[in-house]
Amino acid sequence: MSAKIIDGKKVAAITRDEVREDVEDWLEAGHRPPFLQVILVGNDPASNVYVGAKTRACKEVGIETDTRQLPDTVSAKELKKTIQYYNENSEVDGILVQLPLPSHLSSHDVIEAIDHRKDIDGFHPMNVGRLTVGQPSFRSCTPAGIFELFKYYSIPTKGKHAVVVGASDIVGRPISVMLSKEDAGGKATTTVCHKYTKDLTAHTISADILVVAAGQPNLIRGEMVKEGVVVIDVGINRVADETRKKGYSLVGDCHFESVKEKASWITPVPGGVGPMTVAMLMKNTLLAAKKSIYPE
Repeated sequence: MSAKIIDGKKVAAITRDEVREDVEDWLEAGHRPPFLQVILVGNDPASNVYVGAKTRACKEVGIETDTRQLPDTVSAKELKKTIQYYNENSEVDGILVQLPLPSHLSSHDVIEAIDHRKDIDGFHPMNVGRLTVGQPSFRSCTPAGIFELFKYYSIPTKGKHAVVVGASDIVGRPISVMLSKEDAGGKATTTVCHKYTKDLTAHTISADILVVAAGQPNLIRGEMVKEGVVVIDVGINRVADETRKKGYSLVGDCHFESVKEKASWITPVPGGVGPMTVAMLMKNTLLAAKKSIYPE
């Protein structure tokens, strides 16, 4: 068996087209364009790239955006003051603070400072909590994007054994909740593995659906999965590669070549989950503008 490829670029393009059409309808109804405010602390090259990709995607679908760049020496008090300014600005629909932050700043405190009604990343404790108890909320963009992939490719989750490797607040925990809950569309039996899990293979080998978001290149190999498994590789890691002009290659948390020989479906890296994350950010921003989740 050789796995079918889950094309995240294709599905993300379809999602962006849908958002673009919805934005056009929103404008024709007499509303102002949705507005996303990005806050970037410092000058980290990777963060600059990610912010650039997000703001370009906004412009492509008709969402207006602005990036407020702050020095990496900014104090927690000053950063929260900036966030509060945008919380109170009725012209700002969504607020995105690009992570990671400098070490002297607490990402938990900063995320909690964002008005949960403008938290289009879906990271605020209010949104996480509401997701957990089945109430309307902004869903974290990467897990939401994974569910869009399931939907597009008609990959069933009901009654399946889903194993999530990685327990981060951004991906692992929310995707495990969504997979397990009936009202989120999952209806799967879910196991969450992390760095303290003993005998990881004993868990991954039983998975019908395997979501890997551990941030460790080639962690999962072919002998660790069963025939027919659906593999969602969220990892994106740089590994040295002298054959590449840049001197590195991007690989996932799965050893693609060995795992694809046993999987029924698999996401590539890059081009799998990553594009969906940005597309769902656009969708959440439009929902924030419409006040669809938290009506005024």
